[in-house]
Amino acid sequence: MEAKEIKNGWFELTVANFNLNNQTNNNRTFQFPTNLFINNDFIESNSKQTFLTFNPSNENPICSVAKGTNNDVELAVSAAKKASEFNSEWSLLTPAARGALLYKFADLIEQNREELATLESLDVGKPILESYNYDLKQVINAFRYFAGWTDKIHGSHIPFSKDYYCLTTHAPYGVVGLILPWNFPLQLLSWKLAPCLATGNTVIIKPATETPLTTLYLGKLIKEAGFPPGVVNIISGPGSAVGSTICSHPLIDKIGFTGSTEVGRQVQILAAKSNLKPCTLELGGKSPVIVFDDVADIDSAVVNSFHGLFWNAGQCCSAGSRIFVHENIYDTFITKMIALAEKRKIGNPLDYQTEQGPQVSKAQMDSILEYVEIGKKENARLVYGGHRVGNKGFYVAPTIFVDVTDNMTICKEEIFGPVMCILKFKDTEDVIRRANDSIFGLVGAVYTVNGSKAMAVANRVNTGLIWLNSYNIIEPSVPWGGVKQSGYGKDLSQYAIETFTVIKSVVIPSKL
Repeated sequence: MEAKEIKNGWFELTVANFNLNNQTNNNRTFQFPTNLFINNDFIESNSKQTFLTFNPSNENPICSVAKGTNNDVELAVSAAKKASEFNSEWSLLTPAARGALLYKFADLIEQNREELATLESLDVGKPILESYNYDLKQVINAFRYFAGWTDKIHGSHIPFSKDYYCLTTHAPYGVVGLILPWNFPLQLLSWKLAPCLATGNTVIIKPATETPLTTLYLGKLIKEAGFPPGVVNIISGPGSAVGSTICSHPLIDKIGFTGSTEVGRQVQILAAKSNLKPCTLELGGKSPVIVFDDVADIDSAVVNSFHGLFWNAGQCCSAGSRIFVHENIYDTFITKMIALAEKRKIGNPLDYQTEQGPQVSKAQMDSILEYVEIGKKENARLVYGGHRVGNKGFYVAPTIFVDVTDNMTICKEEIFGPVMCILKFKDTEDVIRRANDSIFGLVGAVYTVNGSKAMAVANRVNTGLIWLNSYNIIEPSVPWGGVKQSGYGKDLSQYAIETFTVIKSVVIPSKL
């Protein structure tokens, strides 16, 4: 294994070239937990079983991780329920005190930023500077943003008659289950966990089995920050046992899920069949990017579209995987895109020079390469990539298909890998129709120098978020969430506060 077990449920890792701030050659050793985190303690699974998590860059195991069971979920639910009860330590905290805990937690994440970024890159396969400069920045900013919201969650006064008026309050749901994907373990967790805690809920978290390490590390920081026992619980393990039990548990009051549309359907079914618990679902995407021939800076549009698709080796729900380019600039756009792909450095995720790491697993790599073959069989024109890189690690070359048509499989289904589809268009009305011809509706982008046209197209493209002359501009204050089969509900922003609270109405006589 790459990490050395130093005691039960704790591993030690030594990493070279660790000083990310000045990028000097430096060895550093740190320790991290791999047991379940329940009631502020790291404990073995009820079954005593473990599973291996792998480094996708070399296919070697990193360490063993506790394999949670439905019995472990029961233990976590009991702890979370107790922590959410009336007069519990957590419920008696003032909103400002909750905010102070979240600020302290954010500070601890920042202090452990190098360790967390290293574990994230090792477990997921993403480049270290991507994890450190982007993912961890997003995580820290999210917790600080929602820390500032804790004492600003107010109800309303509704004077509806001379004899009565109504006061509304925003109360926490109680126990919330959060189920997360493997592509952005920390970042996507922070988008849900931060507002969930800011509003006073208690939480049971299930990280993806492929990438559990950084989430378990957060348990250490939760305890260090001073959160009361039972407020945050983390259970690693298979979805068939842990995830299903969370979704169907009658004492869990709400579910927040990020993942595939297929699994999202099952989450919603289990939640409905149990206690009709509400769900927030952030699911798949096949996002349209529309580049008009009057784009102000074609080079910028190419670069933004390049990173919008190939970021995190294409393993993004928001990947701009359908790029509609006006026929007048179509060939130029393709030439410039291929030039960027040719320069892309693929390699070890812990190398500062690496721009693209491996896919997260062999299964994911094989799925992507199968889509490449489907694209070729359906007569899309492959102009770059389309193959595995090397024979060790799950690397796939940045892949560009052109002359793609709307009915092709690679244009309709979410590939979740570094496969770009470039389509030609001529007419504005037609490209809007084609952009909307998808079961998904997460994000999109429009490139044009004409502000009126940009807004008109943005208003008619049916996605939850759309960028104008930019891509992947993400801030905690900006709502995130899709429409159609990309899910419903919002992460980030003040709307996430509403997502994790129940509105209660109290009708009061004007004269008591």
